[in-house]
Amino acid sequence: MTKRHNVMTISAGSSFVDALAGGLIDGAGGDPFHLSDTLVLLPNRRACRALRDAFLRVTNGRPTLLPTMRPLGDTDENHLSMTRNLPGETAEFPPEISPLRRLLLMAQLIRKHSPDGEQLSFDHAVRLSKDLTRLIDQTQTEGLSFDRLDKLVPERYATHWQRTLELLHVVTSYWPKTLAAEGCIDPADRRNRLIDALTELWQREPPQRPVIAAGSTGTIPAVSRLLKCIAAFPSGLVILPGLDRSLDANSTVAAASDETHPQYGMLRLLTNLGITTQEVAEYRPNSASHQYTDRRQLLSEIMRPAATTDAWRDLEPFPKKTFNGVKRIVCPNEAEEARVIALALRQSLEDASKSAALVTPDRGLARRVAAALRRWKIEVDDSAGLPLAYTPPGMFLNLVAAMVSKRFAPVATLAAMKHPLAACGHDRDVFRDNIRLLERRVLRGPKPEPGLEGLRQAVPEDLDTNAAGRIVALLEALECAVGPFRDLMALPERPLPELIAAHVAAAEAVASQGSVSGAERLWLGEAGEALAEFIEEAVQASIVTEPISTMIYPTLLITMMTDRVVRPHYGRHPRLHIWGPLEARLQNADFIILGGLNEGNWPRDPDPDPWLSRPMQENFGLPLPERRIGLAAHDFVMAAAAPEVLLTRSEKSAGAPTVPSRWLARLDAVMLAAAPQAEHGTAHHWQDWARALDAPGKLTPSLPPTPRPPVYARPKRLSVTRIEAWMRDPYSIFARDILKLRPLDPLEADPTAADRGTIIHATLDRFISETTGALPADAETRLYEIGRSVFSNLAKHPVVHAFWWPRFERVARWFIDIERRRRTDITISATEVRGQLALAVGNLEFTLTAVADRVDRLTGGGYAILDYKTGKAPTNADIADGFAPQLPLEAVIAMAGGFSNLPPEQVESLSFWRLSGGQPAGEIQNIKGDIGELAEIARNGLVKLIAAYNDAETPYAAVPNPAKAPRFNDYMHLARLPEWLGLPSNDAS
Repeated sequence: MTKRHNVMTISAGSSFVDALAGGLIDGAGGDPFHLSDTLVLLPNRRACRALRDAFLRVTNGRPTLLPTMRPLGDTDENHLSMTRNLPGETAEFPPEISPLRRLLLMAQLIRKHSPDGEQLSFDHAVRLSKDLTRLIDQTQTEGLSFDRLDKLVPERYATHWQRTLELLHVVTSYWPKTLAAEGCIDPADRRNRLIDALTELWQREPPQRPVIAAGSTGTIPAVSRLLKCIAAFPSGLVILPGLDRSLDANSTVAAASDETHPQYGMLRLLTNLGITTQEVAEYRPNSASHQYTDRRQLLSEIMRPAATTDAWRDLEPFPKKTFNGVKRIVCPNEAEEARVIALALRQSLEDASKSAALVTPDRGLARRVAAALRRWKIEVDDSAGLPLAYTPPGMFLNLVAAMVSKRFAPVATLAAMKHPLAACGHDRDVFRDNIRLLERRVLRGPKPEPGLEGLRQAVPEDLDTNAAGRIVALLEALECAVGPFRDLMALPERPLPELIAAHVAAAEAVASQGSVSGAERLWLGEAGEALAEFIEEAVQASIVTEPISTMIYPTLLITMMTDRVVRPHYGRHPRLHIWGPLEARLQNADFIILGGLNEGNWPRDPDPDPWLSRPMQENFGLPLPERRIGLAAHDFVMAAAAPEVLLTRSEKSAGAPTVPSRWLARLDAVMLAAAPQAEHGTAHHWQDWARALDAPGKLTPSLPPTPRPPVYARPKRLSVTRIEAWMRDPYSIFARDILKLRPLDPLEADPTAADRGTIIHATLDRFISETTGALPADAETRLYEIGRSVFSNLAKHPVVHAFWWPRFERVARWFIDIERRRRTDITISATEVRGQLALAVGNLEFTLTAVADRVDRLTGGGYAILDYKTGKAPTNADIADGFAPQLPLEAVIAMAGGFSNLPPEQVESLSFWRLSGGQPAGEIQNIKGDIGELAEIARNGLVKLIAAYNDAETPYAAVPNPAKAPRFNDYMHLARLPEWLGLPSNDAS
């Protein structure tokens, strides 16, 4: 290998670590001790691991003495490896401050010195602290000083930014004192000190052994100074990743001033080193480095600086081989994109010598792909890690805190208690059965009163002794487990360490299962160990904080967990990987998938900085967000130069249209200019295959259900309202009355129209029962009082307060006016009166039941039966056709003397009272026609219906007449109505 300078490059398209390992072995000349005497400096620990693996590949697994490999960028252990050769007095730098302790100390400074600090909650201050510590790290990384804030003229900025600058001055003046008191320094400051100390040492005493700095672009000033030092002495070598030496002079000048260009950082480093791109040689040139020259040229054109894109007009056509191995797929949504990627990764395993990797900054897409690969029992690592809060123990810890802070609200309680770790000391299966019982009988429906006591009070009185005992025992076990933590959370303020300790004790108690302690289950595995480390650090760090409001504790805990990730200790699949762009740097795979190529995702949209605006950052000397776009562009180029590449994106994300990544747009522009007739490398077959995975072999249209239960199982007793359901949807009778299926009430249910109807029915029932005879003068006032009493359980709900009560007031005024006029014609009114009628149909004794809203006995003889409706009343046509038989059948029962305490008499009128509370407030809809005739028709129709369904061959069909389908149907999903009626549905069941 030859070079004119101590700076070389490994071009994109070559495996960086493999080329580096091969070059080091070649340079050793067969002397294993020469190789072990070499020091290799790499960007991070991942690169060190990748280089170790590369040595195994290059030597075919032959044992080899490896060079000393040290990371430059991992500050948590970087100082340990870099100070071994430093003088003692130089190496004794203060330790870096714990991340959590730093976060909490900074949050206290923000609250203490901010003009709005008294109003800031501590969790909000912690979120601001995250951004401020990031700003401090960035400032120290760039070698800047906060003294430069004085050069920012506050008058130039809006009032908000002026106040921010004032706060920055205060915080940054107090922060050094805080660090001094802690005996620590910031991590970026310590990294800079260590690297600068090493640079100074090597400048005085150049190392005698070979030193190679590989893979770094020198974007950190301290690293740039070290690289310059290494390049200056004879035994030093700097190897740049993917330097584009094909840039023309104009493009080089433009790229050196364009922070979004992938070569920006390296061009700036070369300028600092005093050399040009043409003076940088290829490290270990071989056939592989020339194989993808055309691909690199294509990528160079795609990334051409905007100032020189006019050159695209004169582009020469690219050779056909340029596009070999490059495919593109555009999927309609993220779900299909994940399936396509998973299928492509799975197909790559058919070649036993092939490795493959997905590279994407979209963690959601990464998780989808990992889940899709489990179809083939493939577990693949997402090297970016899983956020601690998303791991089972981390999620469980947060759910327990949410349950207690929300005072055992149904949703929060079930979320915590249905977690796999929850058992409260019981056997897991028994515990789950009891939780299901609690859910069905207590938690569903209207929200109970807060706290465990509220749950106890919500246990139905009619519940059998065994079930009630199980629920009470469950609540007692839960109170025993979380009681101390609940009592602590009920206080206004408590010290954070005390809250964490009580919280952990509660979580362990809830996680205990039989003879296995909660600690054994909660802290098990990689995620449990990571959570235990976090808790230990959080307790130690939070000692410095003042007491916090217990209300913010759950949110604060999640905020503190945000930046923690859990990575597996060892790989799950040797040839498949999921990498983030940072993790993919210098890594190697034969087949690379670049996923999630949408604008705002790759490259990422810059997050707004709450401390410095964009002009302020520029004036202060900080790099603008475009610098990160340039780094992302370099990652894209390095990955896209792989031997085989698949580019994917989705047209929609979370239901919203997306925009292709700017790099895809540039690719289209270059293709249009240089190869308008060329194939664009689409790979539709992947989508076809992915869709075929779940496509049924044969599509058989669903037929309407026709269940035919045995006669003995068919109902022999139904109410008048169920007769209507029998007419409109017999399948609902089959599901409810034969299979005994009941719809579950929603959790924390808001009051529904049915609840409103129940309340008004109950109110009018009480009023009529308490005011017999002529109405008193204060009848309206009495009705209001009864209404307030009945409404009391729901009075605090905003919907009830804002809408229902005003409507009830209008209904009450209308009702009293009508009632005064009717009372003169009524001798007695019976409300909520129960009745039944036995019907002999063949060999079957069928019982018809009813609960009439109101039956009035008229002074002239006979009954007036009425039904209160808060919704729409049935039409006269439906009543005449038998599809609304409720009141005619009630007339049949009344005339037969079937209502309690009401002798048989003729029914003179049937009517629906529509009590909407709108305009008009009420309306009476009298049923037209001869009541006796209607009753006889209804009775005969019911007898025929009973006889028909007493035949074992008669099916309980679903909605036999769609034009007469019921307005509400709890069982349409079971009957799969949309499938055979052709209705639109989102139900995939």
